[in-house]
Amino acid sequence: MMSTDDEAAGNMMMFCASCGIAENDDVKLKKCACNLVRYCSVTCQRDHRSQHKKACKKRVAELRDELLFTQPESSHLGDCQICFLPLSIDLRKSTLMSCCSKTVCCGCEMASILHQKVNSGNPETKCPFCRKPPPCDLNGEVELNTMKRIEANDPAATRQKGMKCYNKGEYESAFKYLTKAAELGDYEAHYHLSRMYRDGRGVEQDSKKEKYHLQEAAIGGHPSARYTLGLYEARQFRFDRATKHWIISANLGCDESMDMIREFYSKGAVSKEDFAAALRAHQASVDATKSPQRERADEVNRMTNR
Repeated sequence: MMSTDDEAAGNMMMFCASCGIAENDDVKLKKCACNLVRYCSVTCQRDHRSQHKKACKKRVAELRDELLFTQPESSHLGDCQICFLPLSIDLRKSTLMSCCSKTVCCGCEMASILHQKVNSGNPETKCPFCRKPPPCDLNGEVELNTMKRIEANDPAATRQKGMKCYNKGEYESAFKYLTKAAELGDYEAHYHLSRMYRDGRGVEQDSKKEKYHLQEAAIGGHPSARYTLGLYEARQFRFDRATKHWIISANLGCDESMDMIREFYSKGAVSKEDFAAALRAHQASVDATKSPQRERADEVNRMTNR
């Protein structure tokens, strides 16, 4: 049964907050960003702004925090497209396939290579996902394929192009591609944009935009973005918000965030219960990314890199 307050709020949403006109077949009301009131026109919204501004800003900030401090189900990387196990947040343990822009864990990639060589005897390997030979970098096939995928609005390919430009020092081009990738929903792109706004590379330094892109990345499950937000909050002595960020990040397997929680626990700033819960969740997240196949690939990579 609805409370009196809920009924009153529901009734308010049936009328324009400025002129009082009721919604009907001819008049459609649109919600304000705060979801507290609705308006029949932009004019009414503008006229009501002075009365509603304070409550609106407060509620918008509350809604943003609700979204920001919600624990993502997984990291921004998601699952391997072959074995469907969560990808490690250590980017060295997965590969973005240049042919199809799908991310595959090192275990599945190595297993696919070995399977093809043993069963076909063909030294030319194919992508474990799309089963096509990867484009050749020597004759420009990789760049050509990347541009085709960018034209098709592939966020991963667009972000990769942006990062290539960034690593070459072509910051304006990097900003263009990373911005497009972020608009397409790529959280890694949001993270790199935050760094560009922080450092003023390819764009003027802007702390507000830096924080915005960090928050967008964090909302999408980016552990490093979340860890960085925690550092910012700690520098402002907002330790409660800082620990919330680190707990969420640690739950996604971030070692740096777990270290900060451990440090704050030793200083009495984190409760024993929260520390224990974060420790368990962190370990569970790390364990979820493990498999015998991945461990074999890690061992081979360690031996190769000695």
